[in-house]
Amino acid sequence: MLRRAAVLGATAHVASKRGQARAEAAAQEQTPPEVAEAPAAPQPAAPAEQDSYGDLMKLKELLDAGALTQAEFDAEKQKILAV
Repeated sequence: MLRRAAVLGATAHVASKRGQARAEAAAQEQTPPEVAEAPAAPQPAAPAEQDSYGDLMKLKELLDAGALTQAEFDAEKQKILAV
């Protein structure tokens, strides 16, 4: 019976922390753009890396969904990585 109480208490604690984190994330998303902090000077290399990574992730999702063949995926991946 003591174990059950300990498990329930631990579960409640974890759920509380997750709920708090989700609430904070939602509050940050709702912050108006003019109130949000402006990022420091953009670095030229960072956006290209992020775009390449995002493009590769989209290609992988298409491959996993069966929309692309492995050969098509490899060809597109080489185009992205060549940039």
